[in-house]
Amino acid sequence: MLQDERDFRLDWSARLMFVAILSSIFLAAMDQTVVSTALPTIARDLHGLAKLPWIVTAYLLTSTVCLPVYGKLGDLLGRKYLLQSAVLLFLAGSALSGIAQNIDELILFRALQGIGGGGLLVTAIASISDFIPVTQRGRYQGLVGAAFGLATLIGPFLGGFIVETLSWRWIFYINVPIGIFSLFIIGAAFPKPVSTAEWIMDVWGTVLLITGLSATVLFASVAGPVLAWNSPALWLLLVLGLGSFTRFFVFEKRHPQPLLPLAFFRFRTFTLSVTLSFFVGVAMLGSISFLPIYLQDVRHFSPTMSGLELLYLLIGMLAMSILAGRRISHKQRYREFPILGALLITLALAWLSRLGEQTPLWHIDGALVLLGLGLGMTMQVLVLSAQLAIPHRHLGVATSTVTLFRSMGGTLGVAAFGAVFSGLMAGVASSAAHAAMIVQTLRTDFLIAASFSLAAFVGAWFLEDMPSLLKKRQDNDALL
Repeated sequence: MLQDERDFRLDWSARLMFVAILSSIFLAAMDQTVVSTALPTIARDLHGLAKLPWIVTAYLLTSTVCLPVYGKLGDLLGRKYLLQSAVLLFLAGSALSGIAQNIDELILFRALQGIGGGGLLVTAIASISDFIPVTQRGRYQGLVGAAFGLATLIGPFLGGFIVETLSWRWIFYINVPIGIFSLFIIGAAFPKPVSTAEWIMDVWGTVLLITGLSATVLFASVAGPVLAWNSPALWLLLVLGLGSFTRFFVFEKRHPQPLLPLAFFRFRTFTLSVTLSFFVGVAMLGSISFLPIYLQDVRHFSPTMSGLELLYLLIGMLAMSILAGRRISHKQRYREFPILGALLITLALAWLSRLGEQTPLWHIDGALVLLGLGLGMTMQVLVLSAQLAIPHRHLGVATSTVTLFRSMGGTLGVAAFGAVFSGLMAGVASSAAHAAMIVQTLRTDFLIAASFSLAAFVGAWFLEDMPSLLKKRQDNDALL
């Protein structure tokens, strides 16, 4: 490591930039959880119980499909104005959601908010690489993971407090002052981007990828609860998604500046990073999303108490994100963290697969802490490994691809495990049988999730470590 990088410290301008990045990530991450506590109140107020899931789905859909576009545009045009645009879209969606007069308007405005939210996350994370040396990036990305975890932790409690004391509309209005603060700091701290090359917009690639992602996310979101598994419309969505992806890959091979250069996948560590992110997304969201059902329906916890149980997960994730980041910057090695992290995730999910109707709470809490520690060792570290494998000028695309795969893994995991849950619970009548079947179903889900994290553990052994990747960067640059 170079001496100037070993002694690296943020100057006042860089500190302002980092504050802007953290505030942007905090804003987008908090919104993902703050809304959940207000959904029942929104349904009653807007008389839209049947369409209630679409408040979440609309945001999830647009925030996911826009990730590759933001990543590519950030690399080509610079990230300052792109990040400001994402903040403005997010603020517009938030303000309009707050004044929505019916459920359809709210769904539409949440979709707009998602376009901004997806850009906030991926552009802010990629921006770190523009002013922090690669050898010190782990420490600051650990802080990003901590900010994400903290926002996720605060969201449900802030949402509940706002709904009880003010109105559900204020869960959207509260974003406005935070967003204005971020907008001001970004404008003051970020340097004006300099365009160094001509670029050709990959219009058809963008259309095909957005179509494929949209159809796949919609398929995962509506399969079972909204559209029956024998519905032709459901499978038409899947065919549309797979067909669009096929055309996208064919088209990208011919475009001079593709939205997602397929040459990236020649690099082992990049391919492994996005694949492992997908597995971690499946294991995390696909399994934990249904744990509150167990706590409330089997153990008779209140919604607030079941939310408090998940604090153990977030505490482990928060602490390890910071510790892992500092350790990576100090030792200049990261490979041990995804290996150990995936192992801890597997052990935690296997522990949870032994769940029973009277399992001691300390067993559940211990497993959640273990799971949080594992996630803290993997989520941001896999972003770092993908960035290290790709030349600097493509960092936005690398970041957005890892984020996209993790998001898609979580979405498909929730849908698949939800289908298992719905299928096994069908026809259960008595309350005793209901509780027993929830336990059995969750055991199955946790075992399936553990198999995905075990696959991530095996794959993590083939990651290249930081010294090797830094040596290969110049050769990779020549290939791209």
